[in-house]
Amino acid sequence: MSFIRKFIEQETINRRKFLLASAMGIGGAAAAGAFGAGPVRAALTDPTIAWSYRNRTNPYWNEIVSGGEAFVESMGKPKGDLVHLINDGSSEKSLADVKALLAKENGNVALAIDTNDAPNCRPVVEAVAASKGYVSTIWNKTDDLHPWDFGDHYVSHMTWSDLGPAEQTARILFDKMGGKGGVVGLGGIASNNPAIERKQGLLNAMKDYPDIELLDYQAADWDTQKANQIMSSFLTRFGDEIKGVHCANDTIGYGVLEALRAEGLQGVIPIVTYDGNPQAVELVIKGDIEATVFTNPHWGGGITAALAYYAATGLFKPSDEPHASREFYGPTIMITPNDAKAFKAEYLDSVPTYDWKDFWGPGNGQIHY
Repeated sequence: MSFIRKFIEQETINRRKFLLASAMGIGGAAAAGAFGAGPVRAALTDPTIAWSYRNRTNPYWNEIVSGGEAFVESMGKPKGDLVHLINDGSSEKSLADVKALLAKENGNVALAIDTNDAPNCRPVVEAVAASKGYVSTIWNKTDDLHPWDFGDHYVSHMTWSDLGPAEQTARILFDKMGGKGGVVGLGGIASNNPAIERKQGLLNAMKDYPDIELLDYQAADWDTQKANQIMSSFLTRFGDEIKGVHCANDTIGYGVLEALRAEGLQGVIPIVTYDGNPQAVELVIKGDIEATVFTNPHWGGGITAALAYYAATGLFKPSDEPHASREFYGPTIMITPNDAKAFKAEYLDSVPTYDWKDFWGPGNGQIHY
């Protein structure tokens, strides 16, 4: 469990640095000037490739960005050519940094981004479209926002269908609990699409388990430290009523496991998580986690950048593509102790080589609302 303690310590250091920088008025790319629109162009020449994301201390986002770097390297460029817009979970910083980069590059940008929450997606897309740049998004957008409403400049949106997998992890948890007892849930940022769906998956599974009681469900904001604090408070409030824990992602699970370890309950109270990070897979193999769900972030990070770049440079025209190619689900794989070693060997011990022009190969079809 030492890596969990180190992970929590590193999150504390990074958060302090971010808050100090904010207090001093240091906004990175956000310190740039006006956000004017660029000239109309049919295709961009050598556009700046950028990824806007939370931060790399989170293993999931590290894999996303590693995929973006792999795509950049596939074109014979150094991975350092990828521009990193790190928002540390701030939608305001996310938007400001995007606008600043667009102004700096006069719209000559191919942007891959998770906008941090759904409402922030529209202003980001509008800013990119106004500057004649190109953007592909993942995870978070509102249901009324669609790429085809912005011509070619909003290239694509990819998310993952979390309802089914989250329901499946809940069923695995409930079965481990013997089909009865109290469960607590720790979710992501309340306005995030995956947080909403993963909570709903838990609630859907409960319909078939009348002897399962949801004691409480709280947003841990995808944060290990916050999850650790919430789980500690759950243990104080509910004690031995807690028979299982449903976590919205792996990093939340790390905080939960540390809280259980502190009370001598590691291995006593089962937990399930989501994302399939390498550390979480190791914990599944050891039996500390009952299940996690892999969303192939390496492929997701690379293909999102590839879509934006190749649309920008004219390899394909997004508006010629069907809706299913512009809003689509990414892949998911359930990982349990029965198959965790085989999964690790195939996906983690050596990262598969992907064809970054096979935009929709591993996808799971058009998004349904």
